[in-house]
Amino acid sequence: MIIFKTTKIIGIFSAIFLSLALTSCDMSTPTRTDNDAVVPTSNLHAVSFSTLPGWKNDDVRYALQAFRNSCNAKLQYTGRVIPDAALVREKCNMLPGANASTATVRNWFESHFQAYRVYDDAGRKTGTYTGYYSPTIPACRTKTAQCNEPLMAIPTDGTQYKNVPKKKIVENKIGRVLYWANIVDVQNIQIQGSGLLKLEDGELVKLNFAATNDMQFKSIGEQLRNRGIKPDGGYSADAVWKYLKKHPTLAREVIYNNPRYVYFREAESKKVIGKLGTPLSKIRSIAVDDSIYTVGMPVYINTNLSDGRKFQRLMIAQDTGSAIRGWIRADIFFGSGDDAYKFAHGQHSTGEMYILLPKVYTNVGTK
Repeated sequence: MIIFKTTKIIGIFSAIFLSLALTSCDMSTPTRTDNDAVVPTSNLHAVSFSTLPGWKNDDVRYALQAFRNSCNAKLQYTGRVIPDAALVREKCNMLPGANASTATVRNWFESHFQAYRVYDDAGRKTGTYTGYYSPTIPACRTKTAQCNEPLMAIPTDGTQYKNVPKKKIVENKIGRVLYWANIVDVQNIQIQGSGLLKLEDGELVKLNFAATNDMQFKSIGEQLRNRGIKPDGGYSADAVWKYLKKHPTLAREVIYNNPRYVYFREAESKKVIGKLGTPLSKIRSIAVDDSIYTVGMPVYINTNLSDGRKFQRLMIAQDTGSAIRGWIRADIFFGSGDDAYKFAHGQHSTGEMYILLPKVYTNVGTK
């Protein structure tokens, strides 16, 4: 396990240094000069930024803005790869300004972070990249023939919902009903973790993830495959949802056979909020395995989109997911709308991953 020790920073930042936070790129030597030891493992291999495929072609200014959101969050330093908390704070207090050039931002990342190529426990250097988005689904304020499944908030009466299967939660209304929608759309929005509801009068309501019942997710598509059912278009999410809407009895059976349940909360902002409690950035935020990584860190990925184009970008790990497990495993956030839907549902590729961890500032670029 790589651990960047989270001991208290030696000394304190001066008031002048703190006033530079989030406003300009301070190219002076920071007050922190003690270099905590790194315990290397076979999972992370230090590499030069020059070896990252496509690194020089990426407009990393967009990743910087996403990282700025991480800096505004309260990070939970957990997992098997834990950055030095004091160094993270230092980097957040030395961010380039909003108008900094791409070259300046790229040099800042190279000077302040060490890139590590990620290998899984079997020594493999490639893993799986999928995608997710924020859907818009039709919904109702009351139950109807079409709006036949509740979207619920966490119960407020103390009723136990952890490790209670979905079917029992729904049948016993273990939670506060917010709105109603088609059961297939409800399953989709639960998988995505957030979404917009378009009500009968056209009003849009934003729901964000609140909690789960902590039960394991059981793939809907895999259930159909095991039953020998193959929808037109195969087992893509789009094909599966269309098929199940045409077969409502089967839909209810296989969806309830997936015991995992997701609760929501109604939000004022229409922005999509991730695990850190900050807005996600379209094609700059990813979901990772938080049992391995501290959420909030920069991650460089080298993979392909569903249309075959190369996708080589600096991303920020700002979300998690029950199906996102493993060293080289990530879910790319594609945003909202029809284009996001198209790319997210079609995304399934292999690729490389590089984690960027903060280092003592050197002002000499890569080492």
